[in-house]
Amino acid sequence: MEFINEFIKDQKIGTQLLVNTVSKSTTSNGTYYLNVEFKDNSGTIYGKKWEPSDEDEAVLTMGNIVYVEGEVVIYKNNPQIKISSVTPLDAEEVDLSRFTKESPLSAEELDKKLHYFIDSVSDPLLRKTVTTAIDKYDSEFHNLPAGKNIHHDYRHGLITHVVSMCEIAEFLCKHYGDIDYDMLMSATLLHDIGKSKELEGEVTYSYTLEGKLLGHISLGEVIVSEAASEAGLSHDKATLLLHMILSHHGQLEFGSPVLPQTKEALLLSLIDSLDSKMAAVTKALDNIAPGDFTSKVFALDNRTFYNPKK
Repeated sequence: MEFINEFIKDQKIGTQLLVNTVSKSTTSNGTYYLNVEFKDNSGTIYGKKWEPSDEDEAVLTMGNIVYVEGEVVIYKNNPQIKISSVTPLDAEEVDLSRFTKESPLSAEELDKKLHYFIDSVSDPLLRKTVTTAIDKYDSEFHNLPAGKNIHHDYRHGLITHVVSMCEIAEFLCKHYGDIDYDMLMSATLLHDIGKSKELEGEVTYSYTLEGKLLGHISLGEVIVSEAASEAGLSHDKATLLLHMILSHHGQLEFGSPVLPQTKEALLLSLIDSLDSKMAAVTKALDNIAPGDFTSKVFALDNRTFYNPKK
């Protein structure tokens, strides 16, 4: 069975795909269709099912893995599936490895790096705050993605994002000598801890009720506040740490309820933006041939990115 990154124009396909999103649309002449985003571990592709039956709608439900038959066409310079039929699959027919994208780093390597950075925090109460929070959500922190679609959207993606940010933070602390290393590293380790309660799933990921209604920043504030209290962290240090959790998106319009107001908080927001944006553009350029452009990247102002010829 073919993978999405192997599809070519005019190809007849018959393969297993994960239904990532579904929306209903109608053309100007009243023709009804389903616009479906399919996914496997090689990438994503949109498909259209024209005049779908009730059974088609039932099968093409977000999170289902289905057998898709159709033809690959080009629409607005991007490949798309003209769906002829979709068939539901029993669990024993599904090869889950086709849909479980992993971090480029092994789970063992990620855990080793994580504990290196935790141990590098010299303040015992800050370090205890970090370990208390992470240990409480150990499985989720290690296994969940950092997001559903934009960046690090794969198994172990959250810890991959955190470790990458810690490496950047360690480097920048050496460059800017007056940064409070312990405070920056603790906040970096904990800045997205709320995603441990925001997302759920193993192959497909969805938002929890708390995730939808509260968001990971608010959830993270509660988790870190409880951990700081349990660790006996002083009121002033807990306040500084919580400020960094609340302000790490950098701007009010990006979901932070407050703007960064310490040097460490500002640096954390810049590191988070850098790592997430570089991951987003790396994902967009994946499987783009040298000399070609990506499709528009929503997370990066709908820009297209060029893959230079070597």
